[in-house]
Amino acid sequence: MRFENVSIAAVAHVDAPHRITSAAIADRLMPTLSRLKIRPELLEKLSGIVARRFWDEGVQPSQVASDAARVAIERSGVDPAEIGVIVSTSVCKDFIEPSVACMVHRNLGLGANCLNFDVGNACLAFMNGMDVVGNMIERGQVRHALVVDGEGSRTVTEATVARLLDPATDERAFRDQFAALTLGSGAAAMVLSRADLSDAGHRYLGGVSLAATQHADLCQGQPDYMKTDTRNLLVAGLTLAGQTWQLGRETLNWRTEEFDEFVLHQVSKVHTENLVATLGLDLAKAHTIYGEFGNIGPASVPITLSKAVELGRIRAGSRVALMGIGSGLNCSMAEIVW
Repeated sequence: MRFENVSIAAVAHVDAPHRITSAAIADRLMPTLSRLKIRPELLEKLSGIVARRFWDEGVQPSQVASDAARVAIERSGVDPAEIGVIVSTSVCKDFIEPSVACMVHRNLGLGANCLNFDVGNACLAFMNGMDVVGNMIERGQVRHALVVDGEGSRTVTEATVARLLDPATDERAFRDQFAALTLGSGAAAMVLSRADLSDAGHRYLGGVSLAATQHADLCQGQPDYMKTDTRNLLVAGLTLAGQTWQLGRETLNWRTEEFDEFVLHQVSKVHTENLVATLGLDLAKAHTIYGEFGNIGPASVPITLSKAVELGRIRAGSRVALMGIGSGLNCSMAEIVW
């Protein structure tokens, strides 16, 4: 998929305010860890996640997605009345219905002619949302679009800790739910525009995607529960990522050395380092956030992009690769010229 007339007018993120350390979670789990003879430092050592963030209790995904959207719209200079579609990509939901996009649309006071709907595809959804609205812009259906995401890990973390403290918890149950303890919270938003209407000039050129849905059982989640086969998920994800990168090389002439920055969906230290090694990337070109923020699901890629821009790692003319993998399994990789 290639775009000729799509640009990123602005990207923004909002960090959740409460820093929750892996050590603090381990302290709460000490009765189970001691009984199962699991080292307290295991969570931090295996994942590389020192801390993650929580929102205040009761904060909804639509609230924080709206906060990020306001920042992105202000940075873009786009008149909110000109936004033709808003897509929410959050795994976390306020309700089963209405959509998160509907709530954000209301919070922002967008026009009645602005389409609003959710796109769900696990940790890959934000990149999918970019492609959906990119196609709409390319076809001339809308001039400006908004993609948002708000994730909160307080509910699933607290529920997982409570379950793991049950005296009936065995090593298998602990292992199955381990990944739920790595999740973080955050919000992101991106305004995409027709290239000839945007002064920013950050061209979104599109990319490639592949599916490996034979692995759909490796990670399955509910609002308060997630079960993950971490080892096999890592192996299958790396295989799919390698195939997707090769597709980009063959069809879009991508070359590793020609990219200035790699923006990765970051699950953990093990995942990030193995992905970099599998694809032959330069780790120095990948800004890492998992250590302080954990796995923020579909918000991970736009938050990492936004932070890299703020740090000056990405400058005018930088060639940037976005790389995401989502439960299912699905993988997408895309190119931006900043």
